[in-house]
Amino acid sequence: MSEVVIKGEGLGKKYIIAHQQGASYQTFREKLVKTVKGLPKRLQNSKTGGPGDAKEEFWSLKDLNFEINQGDVVGIIGRNGAGKSTLLKLISRITEPTTGRLELTGRVASLLEVGTGFHPELTGRENIFLNGVIFGMTQTEIRRKFDEIVDFSGVEKFLDTPVKRYSSGMYVRLAFAVAAHLEPEILVVDEVLAVGDVEFQNKCLGKMKDVSQTDGRTVLFVSHNMGAIQSLCDKGLFLEKGGLRYSGTIEDTLAQYFDKSNNLSHWQGQDGEKGQVVITETYVQPASSSGQFVSGEELEIGLTFNAESHIPDLWLTFTVLSPQGSELITVFYNDFRDIGPISPGTYQAKFRIPAFTLAPGGYRLEFNVSLPFVKQLNSNLSSLGFEILGNPDNQGDRYLLRGYSTYNSVVRPDWLIGFEKLV
Repeated sequence: MSEVVIKGEGLGKKYIIAHQQGASYQTFREKLVKTVKGLPKRLQNSKTGGPGDAKEEFWSLKDLNFEINQGDVVGIIGRNGAGKSTLLKLISRITEPTTGRLELTGRVASLLEVGTGFHPELTGRENIFLNGVIFGMTQTEIRRKFDEIVDFSGVEKFLDTPVKRYSSGMYVRLAFAVAAHLEPEILVVDEVLAVGDVEFQNKCLGKMKDVSQTDGRTVLFVSHNMGAIQSLCDKGLFLEKGGLRYSGTIEDTLAQYFDKSNNLSHWQGQDGEKGQVVITETYVQPASSSGQFVSGEELEIGLTFNAESHIPDLWLTFTVLSPQGSELITVFYNDFRDIGPISPGTYQAKFRIPAFTLAPGGYRLEFNVSLPFVKQLNSNLSSLGFEILGNPDNQGDRYLLRGYSTYNSVVRPDWLIGFEKLV
């Protein structure tokens, strides 16, 4: 059984948010006079706890309980504000928890934001040795890893330049190289890798996978790139509003994140919505009467909207996405025909996905109504979900049902138009 290297029990982090009451624009002179006149009162309030600006408690994390084992590669996912970065700051010991207990076993190397861990006045070379000392390594150990770090980062030409003169990309390249090569037991990486180019991002993902599989180190990775999360991680933590919504395999965690299990195939708009265009209904359903999303069946896609005013031209769009959020198919209504001017009223558009287009698996749909090349008028991003099942009447899907692996393609059309023996 793997050793638990990170354990959180009742973990919570509270921040105090100050709201200035009656805030309005003031000139510098007005601000200065008000500050001087109000100084005695503020001093009194600070001693007596008297009134001041309104303050609000905000729990970035609350009552988190989780365990991470040695060698796990964990993807931490959730929407903006879910508490992902706060959790990494707690694990990196940048800040302390307000409640609960966090137990860590081993050294932690963190790459949370551009600038973390480097002294801007020191050169790249000096910062490598400084970080090594902070990690508790000897000069000999650092020198043994030095060439690997420089080669991986690709900043050899600027190694003796103060890092304050580095671009954000160079900064991240060197920072990741240092964090990954100085042999921490726990490597923590936030969305900061998005600063680098695609080639370097792939290089970093490969290195994180290597340190886990080869060296048995633990990796925590936060990213909104669900493709990268899926390819790198084997386990996941899904945070929602500061709490732990789900913990498990990365496949199950991503399914929870996208509400795949809910299989919402019909969406009804809310009353009282306002705008130039209001989407009132979206759906996806089998074109046949079987009621099942089965491979080899045509699908019908529906969009209903209200136009509140005259619109000279319109784009209606729907996008088929993978459970990880990758855009697979996008259909623009007026790629093939001109809708023309729209007068006020209620409209419905129907699309179809031909049979034998999508392979068995889970998918999502998103809708968009916009003025061509001008602006988005409305969109439904609540993501209708559906799952294509294997059809036992089709030879290819019979293998799927028997447990054999299938090709990993997304689109699987029936394009064979003839087969015969010529000789």
